[in-house]
Amino acid sequence: MFATLLGIFGEASTLHYALETFLIAAVTFLYFRRREVKDSRVKLTEKQKDELIAEWKPEPLVPDTPQDHPVLNPRFIDGKMTKYVKIEGKEYLNMVTSNFLGFVGEQRIEDVAKKTIFKYGVGSCGPRGFYGTVDVHLDLEKELAQFFGCEEAVLYSYGFATIASAIPAYAKRGDVIFVDKGVNFAIQKGLQASRARVEWFEHNDMEDLERLLELQAEKDKRDSVKAGKTRRFMVVEGIYANSGEICPLQKLMEFKWQHKVRIFIDESYSFGVLGKTGRGKL
Repeated sequence: MFATLLGIFGEASTLHYALETFLIAAVTFLYFRRREVKDSRVKLTEKQKDELIAEWKPEPLVPDTPQDHPVLNPRFIDGKMTKYVKIEGKEYLNMVTSNFLGFVGEQRIEDVAKKTIFKYGVGSCGPRGFYGTVDVHLDLEKELAQFFGCEEAVLYSYGFATIASAIPAYAKRGDVIFVDKGVNFAIQKGLQASRARVEWFEHNDMEDLERLLELQAEKDKRDSVKAGKTRRFMVVEGIYANSGEICPLQKLMEFKWQHKVRIFIDESYSFGVLGKTGRGKL
């Protein structure tokens, strides 16, 4: 048996030495082969380099644009962006407008706008935080609060900034926000600024939202201390800007009271549109 073991170890040593020899030979071969390839490269003279550069004709990054391409022949709309628009004297139905309430082209509104410009002036921009608050700001806030039946309203100068800054003003790191996957870009930026944990539910899918709310309720039961410090929000749109679909507001309000969740509703497209008086369904 001892002799057998010696024989096995002897064979293993022989294989080991053979493998080392093969690796050394391979490394040596590759080293000298690389030097030969490097030395075999053709060295061009400066004159030859200049000739090659002069002969080289680079291909264009993009193909030539034909002269009849629409980009080179833009068509312009004549007049105001109302329900109907005129292009080169021909009238078309405007299918891309968000002027649901028909404010554009309304003579009564234009007359009031002219009087306001003559009284307050006009500039390239008019952020309230920069130019200050005037009486029309306060009057509009009061009328909006009365229209919606709220205690107060806050007026912003820019719609994008409204939701993008309102969300991080309330939500913070450690909070959880349940958000419809179909929300617009302004809401997405507000979510990023809040640094809260975002739970996405399928677009207008109340079963998926309820599933997430129940999962959160189970987490709260396991850690009541953390649950007491965590605020919960839902973010939806009255009419989704990306799809034109209406949110199921009645069901959302049920979840709000059942799970004690605050709710943000972006009414940029639904204001004045939904319901008999423009206040929505509720």
